[in-house]
Amino acid sequence: MSEQPLTRGDFAVELRGITKTFPGVIANHDVNLSVRPGTIHAIVGENGAGKSTLMKTLYGMHQPDEGTITVDGTTRTFRSPTDAIAAGIGMVHQHFMLADNLSITENIILGNEPVTSRGRIDFAGAHARISQLMTTLGVEFDLDAPVASLGVGQRQRVEILKVLYRGAKILILDEPTAVLVPQEVVELFVTLKRLVAEGATVIFISHKLDEVLANCDEITVIRQGTTVAHTTPRETDRRGLAELMVGSDLPDPSGRETSIGSTTLLEVSGIDVEGSVSGSKLALDNVSVRVRAGEIVGIAGVEGNGQFELCEAILGLMPIARGNIALEGRDVSREPTRERINSGLSYIPFDRHREGLLLDAPLWENTFLGREDNPSLTSTVFTRRRAIEADSRAIIERFGVRTPSEHVPAFALSGGNQQKLVVGREMASNPKVLLAAHPTRGVDVGAQAAIWDELRHARDNGLGVLLISADLEELIGLSDTILVMFDGRITAELDPAEATPEMLGTYMTGEVQGVRS
Repeated sequence: MSEQPLTRGDFAVELRGITKTFPGVIANHDVNLSVRPGTIHAIVGENGAGKSTLMKTLYGMHQPDEGTITVDGTTRTFRSPTDAIAAGIGMVHQHFMLADNLSITENIILGNEPVTSRGRIDFAGAHARISQLMTTLGVEFDLDAPVASLGVGQRQRVEILKVLYRGAKILILDEPTAVLVPQEVVELFVTLKRLVAEGATVIFISHKLDEVLANCDEITVIRQGTTVAHTTPRETDRRGLAELMVGSDLPDPSGRETSIGSTTLLEVSGIDVEGSVSGSKLALDNVSVRVRAGEIVGIAGVEGNGQFELCEAILGLMPIARGNIALEGRDVSREPTRERINSGLSYIPFDRHREGLLLDAPLWENTFLGREDNPSLTSTVFTRRRAIEADSRAIIERFGVRTPSEHVPAFALSGGNQQKLVVGREMASNPKVLLAAHPTRGVDVGAQAAIWDELRHARDNGLGVLLISADLEELIGLSDTILVMFDGRITAELDPAEATPEMLGTYMTGEVQGVRS
């Protein structure tokens, strides 16, 4: 960080004519990108536009079929991330790469451990170096604390420390604000601007155009695998960027007033779940939630405050120590997950990779997951392969999943297209109650609008939705009621008509607690 920056007019990163293809897919075609040193440079585009593929190519995870990569004025060939790291490039992925059972120090030095003259890990030296980096970032950690004890925003800073520890001067951040509350977003950009002031360069992938316009110096727009525009926040606005990305204006989550039915579809009554959330003795502590027909109940909270455990308990994947769970008035507290699903429960999971998809399996198999009892797709003995494939094609078309066919493996899709496939599969089962955890995470503005429309339409036809989202505008716009979770408890009940993102952020961090009506 102490070296002199490049002379004006040079580029920290310059990509020219980058083309990358996979079987049946042209991910990048003749892409150009020029990133000036000491700037925050945003890359925006719709799902499947090729943003992540381009950055993985820069980071050495893919090798380009055509084109050149120039870093600090020198043309480079990266055969692996190790080569990119040696050239001063670090990447913070959308899905964090930390080991919960290790300490902060152990995570930061993992794979790059300093050793003493006696061949032992030099923890004292590592602590000293990490402490210097923390001063640069303006953060402070107990370096011996386990990563499992950290919130999402803190984990992200550990990821940044990890790449800086390896000497990164060019940082790639993939959707870094997707899981952060407004206060944490502000803190992240303070951190990034401190790094830039110290001579670093940041490449920032995001779908959140307000953040891009407020904090980035330059913007490159990629559409259908190629570069379509280079601009700055002074030269464009939200509408202009949205039209460059997908050819339409930004969607609005708010919709017409709905008529909530009298039938209670989901009733969670005073449940306790053992575990540990943010220091609490219980993962869930006396939690009660009611969802009626035609109602969307939003759950706001920083990740790790019990939302995951709530969904797992409702699904029957996590035992409850006290209380009960009812679907349409029938106690299902001791019933297996399959019975709950057959009763009309469906789930868009928190992590599409770990819980939602078989990444090596084709899309038609993934759309069949959880629907094995559907009589139109199976007989008493065999699955109906042609029916499943036709059903998969219908989901792909309805939800705009960008893929050559239903036979492509799930790992070949972009993150946003994977998300659309999962949402489509769960909605296609016509559930009575939908547990929707971050349904639009990682999707572009066009897909976001389509998913919101599907949720509204299903709600208007009697679906009950428990909506968990880090997108506070989404929570406010879609929900009929918003509950706030903190430290494993419901700490507030808010009217979406009166709530603001800033107000929700205050409740979510525990600064203020409200009384449920």
